[in-house]
Amino acid sequence: MIRRPLAAAALALCGVGAVACGGAEVSDTGASVPTAATPQVGQPAATQNRAADTAGQGTSEPAGSETDITTVPDTRTAAASETASETSAKPLAGKRVVIDPGHNGGNFRHAREINKLVDISNQKKACDTTGTSTNDGYTEAAFTWDVSNKLAKLLKARGATVTLTRSSKTDWGPCIDKRAAIGNENDADAAISIHGDGAAANLHGFHIIMPKKIGGPVDAVVDDSARLGQDVRNAFRKGTGLPYSNYIGKDALNYRSDLGGLNLSKVPKIFIECGNMRNAADAAKFKDREFRQRMAEALAQGLEKYLTSAR
Repeated sequence: MIRRPLAAAALALCGVGAVACGGAEVSDTGASVPTAATPQVGQPAATQNRAADTAGQGTSEPAGSETDITTVPDTRTAAASETASETSAKPLAGKRVVIDPGHNGGNFRHAREINKLVDISNQKKACDTTGTSTNDGYTEAAFTWDVSNKLAKLLKARGATVTLTRSSKTDWGPCIDKRAAIGNENDADAAISIHGDGAAANLHGFHIIMPKKIGGPVDAVVDDSARLGQDVRNAFRKGTGLPYSNYIGKDALNYRSDLGGLNLSKVPKIFIECGNMRNAADAAKFKDREFRQRMAEALAQGLEKYLTSAR
């Protein structure tokens, strides 16, 4: 990721499927993944430098982006005009999905809050970070908010009950432990955290992050999370045409034990880094409203495949 020096109070960006989501690990290919300095205990991610071209742009979006999206975090009541028979005929009727739009647009204004360390079972990590952006300032927080709302609409139309972990794109938080707790509290059949990466400009492609066993809450759902990750990986590739990441994971699958949103999950859960926002070709797709719709549709297909497959 290209960085420019800022004052010490500047905030952290996502880097290589890592910094925005809580630190990097070595990829499954065995190669060391290029990344910004990994935050350590006592040195939260939010204390690192934030690129000058994104400072103060927590809600910036490209021309033509949707700026008036609203959502109700938990909508369990079917529309009044929908009959019980129509509901039961929908493929995801009775299924509960939690969608986690990564980061939040106001995080950069709340350094103290997002620097706070939280327990993620096997270590302590910063509450959250600011996320990354495209080189011209379209923020990860705005991107994840838009795709998450599009995905929620598609899943609801298929009969699912959908909960988002945040209800705003301009506030801060919630912390990573709370994001995991929302999935647990809703007894989700599947949970997905949506992100965009902030790697070096010559790197491109998407990848899925899945949990490892850590002797903690996530252990019981590691196998189901792997199946969820593979179904979403296959559908996302087919629906968007985007290539697998050329810098982390193997065939776009990466397994990690350092992400609070995964470590604390008691329900099947994955992260998706939809591409590299610092790569010009990937960034152009992130900023295109119609392509974001394609991303959401592909994610819906992957979730439906997982939720309706016999196990």
